[in-house]
Amino acid sequence: MRADRIFAYGATAGLIGDLLLGDPRRGHPVAAFGRAAAGVERRLWRDHRGWGALHTLVCAGGAAGGAALASRALRRRPAASVALTAAATWSVVGGTSLGREARSIGGALAAGDLGLARERLPHLCGRDPQSLDGPQIARAVVESVAENTSDAVVGALVWGALGGVPGLVGFRAANTLDAMVGHRSPRHLRYGWASARLDDLVGWPGARLTALLAVAAGGRPRGALRAWRADAAKHPSPNAGPVEASFAGALGVRLGGTLAYGGRVEHRPVLNGGAGRAVETEDIERAVRLSLRIGVLALGVSVTARLGVGAAARRITSTRGPGTPAPGARTSGRRPT
Repeated sequence: MRADRIFAYGATAGLIGDLLLGDPRRGHPVAAFGRAAAGVERRLWRDHRGWGALHTLVCAGGAAGGAALASRALRRRPAASVALTAAATWSVVGGTSLGREARSIGGALAAGDLGLARERLPHLCGRDPQSLDGPQIARAVVESVAENTSDAVVGALVWGALGGVPGLVGFRAANTLDAMVGHRSPRHLRYGWASARLDDLVGWPGARLTALLAVAAGGRPRGALRAWRADAAKHPSPNAGPVEASFAGALGVRLGGTLAYGGRVEHRPVLNGGAGRAVETEDIERAVRLSLRIGVLALGVSVTARLGVGAAARRITSTRGPGTPAPGARTSGRRPT
């Protein structure tokens, strides 16, 4: 079976598995990777960018390399290759669990249980919840749904289309390392620099596709596109900016503003401030539904692109013919007589 079809069947099965099952309660591969990465950090940590780069290489490179070896071992067994792709996709995407966590917080807010909402918020994002009121928690949830749609769903599918199982696993490893050491804490300011830059790099295509699909699927295409173009560059993150701005425009709300992370207060620009209203509890459900639509569309785009590239490559090969050399290739070391 061709590699493009293996990805198409496996990625589709894996996303369906996530929609039906969500993340496993115990023994999640990403959690196992996180424990291994923490162990590597305990041995390598120095307040130095070079040691942090080594940490990134060992962890992300090791994960992607292991996935490449597994894929190579199964390359002559199509059914097993599809199963491996499906398992990898199911392991690295997290759209269903993202929606569940967001809805649980939304339910607590709707019931007036601010304490429970504050208790659940750290399961979704790294904000300091105790100083947040209901609307601020709702805004934090919508922002997290937007950003994690790119990080936990679309970006993984894009890299799966580009690199198969190693692309899926490598992307998730880079994203996990950024969450662990890529933030601007005193311990990780230098050590986590390489992980943060790698996450920015691999997250770039998925973030733009997420923003584009939010424009297409959000119900307010002009508003989403306007907010993306006007406000994305104001965000300190090169990838979260397009995603959050397009979600804000698609939902007709304002995102951004004052945030509190780990004792630090950040004053971020407001996204869609001129056309949006304040986030309400009901917007959490709207954001989750938009995230789900984007995930399904991203699968379609990724599979179609992979199949299209494969078909184009086969057409080029068939046009040359089985015995036709590539342009510029030498067929013999002898000069013609």
